[in-house]
Amino acid sequence: MTASTRLQTTATQEVHLLGRFTPQRAIVLEALIEAEEEDGFVSAQSLHARLLSADLPVGLSTVYRTLSALAEAGRADVVRDMHGERLFRYRPGSDHRHYLICTECGVSLPLDAVAVEKWAAGIARTSGFTAVRHTVELTGICPDCGPSAGGSPQG
Repeated sequence: MTASTRLQTTATQEVHLLGRFTPQRAIVLEALIEAEEEDGFVSAQSLHARLLSADLPVGLSTVYRTLSALAEAGRADVVRDMHGERLFRYRPGSDHRHYLICTECGVSLPLDAVAVEKWAAGIARTSGFTAVRHTVELTGICPDCGPSAGGSPQG
């Protein structure tokens, strides 16, 4: 099985988790998987631009709806960039992840999230809340963009 065929099979299987299957949703998911392998997190608009440049006719609203549905289904991680735009990354498993993201270049580093998960569970327990969900975003400047790399840190 070629990488392209494997990617299409994965996308088709994942899209079924979102309810109604459409070829456009499969195309969006394939593009998200490819973007994750190349760039990590990607915005809906940049993913849409990739689709247009590849002559794949998928509307921007379909991209947004598909990415939001993937996030809701636990198959995409979502973070916000410094301007508040949501960025998406394909999540191959159902495990919840947290990332440290460089505010200069966008590189992301997955973190061991055990401490965050324990903290969130403890808050839920002591507050009496149920069905607690959380979003934790850690940002900074990576070593390649930091002062030793010639960049200037922005606090």
